[in-house]
Amino acid sequence: MIPIRADNPTKRFPWVALALIATNAAVFFYELSLSAEELSRTVTRWGFVPASTLEADGPGVIAILLLTAVTSMFLHAGWIHLGGNMLYLWIFGSNIEDRLGPLRFILFYLGTGVVALAAQTLADRASEVPLIGASGAVAGVLGAYVVLYPRAKIVTIVPVLFVLEMAAIPAGFVIGFWFLLQVASGLGSLASASAGGGVAWFAHIGGFAAGAVAILPLAAMDRWRASRSRRFVTWQ
Repeated sequence: MIPIRADNPTKRFPWVALALIATNAAVFFYELSLSAEELSRTVTRWGFVPASTLEADGPGVIAILLLTAVTSMFLHAGWIHLGGNMLYLWIFGSNIEDRLGPLRFILFYLGTGVVALAAQTLADRASEVPLIGASGAVAGVLGAYVVLYPRAKIVTIVPVLFVLEMAAIPAGFVIGFWFLLQVASGLGSLASASAGGGVAWFAHIGGFAAGAVAILPLAAMDRWRASRSRRFVTWQ
């Protein structure tokens, strides 16, 4: 399933989501301008290396770890990696930004991205392969979305046999299906002992969980306000 758009209108234009997409795109085009050697150095320097946490001693090292945790979110490994992340950020991030406001949204985005990296580090702390990409932060957005808007319709391309069909599917199903794939793939990755790069499944899982948990107080407040407004409705 490939989501195309959400039938969930916003009250204001998602400037922060658009700025994040533009920044990620600009960084990626910069990556394309580099030689293979320069790109390797850039990824090693600005990506997040889980094994580096084993030597995290002192404020200077910790500051560098936090810096690379943020910069790693703006590096991508290819067009599909970038395109998929930015598509999901635009479709689902606009509503979360609308609900949180610009400042809280950027803090939420970066915060869940850092938690996502922590989750992947816990799963494979000895890895010396740099983690890059916005997937963990975007997963946080998905986690928040499924809590706040589980019934919102998502226009999705669905393969039916050899034909691609478009259907409006509840966000709970679209995002739930995505999350189950991450969990299944993450558990499957534990059985392999690959030392090379790949998909950081536990970053997706950790980011999703962080986003869902972080947004729960706001969701509870929304439900309380809705129940309170219904209580004072006068029928005639």
